[in-house]
Amino acid sequence: MFSLKNKVALITGARQGMGKTHALVLARAGAKVAVTDIDLNDCQKVVKEIEKQGGKALALKLDVTKKEEVDAVVKETVEKFGGLDILVNNAGIAEFKPFLEITEQEWDKTLDINLKGQFLCAQVAASQMKKQGGGVIVNIASVAMGQQGIGFPNIAHYCASKGGIAALTEALAVELAQFNIRVNCVAPGLIETPMIETVKSDAKTFEAMLAQLPLHRVGKPEEVSELVAFLASENSSYMTGSVVVIDGGWLAA
Repeated sequence: MFSLKNKVALITGARQGMGKTHALVLARAGAKVAVTDIDLNDCQKVVKEIEKQGGKALALKLDVTKKEEVDAVVKETVEKFGGLDILVNNAGIAEFKPFLEITEQEWDKTLDINLKGQFLCAQVAASQMKKQGGGVIVNIASVAMGQQGIGFPNIAHYCASKGGIAALTEALAVELAQFNIRVNCVAPGLIETPMIETVKSDAKTFEAMLAQLPLHRVGKPEEVSELVAFLASENSSYMTGSVVVIDGGWLAA
């Protein structure tokens, strides 16, 4: 386990799935965690789990598309825990629909949550980290990010947002290094979360996808969270601007 003792982490989209696991794993590593999402009740349940394992956490409601809420959440986290050392930009959605049927509203919703949300949270968090003399931002993208990743049918808006996250990560890493802020990105493949239920509902397609994976299985959220903990820790102190793929060998195959 990588040590995050005396660190303060804020995780978006942390009420379920990988975001929840990130919160639990970072708390086990010693971080005090601000658990944020649009459903405060679910966040409070995650906080109780963290407290049961001996950690410290705070539940906060956050819509990442609203800057005033991002400002308020960062402010409250700093007031409660004394600072902000780590941001895990995890909040995101995936809605399957053929490209020719995606509406402008659906496109805007996906880009607002997945990409604009990461921009807003990173900007506000980085401003606080600059005051403190440094910090770490870990963005969550996906193998469905095009370019060095994979293009998927029926989620063009999702793919566009995740490709944007990879580019944003590289730009921020270069620009924020002067403030001792490291920025890296994790690009998961098929992970056992609520988000892949739509894929699994089509058994034929799902089996075809598994057949492409050298490890022939879906990843566990904890496996991604351990990578996030590494990137958030001093063990990765010479890493910035990296897009780290964790996909069971999918891209290599």
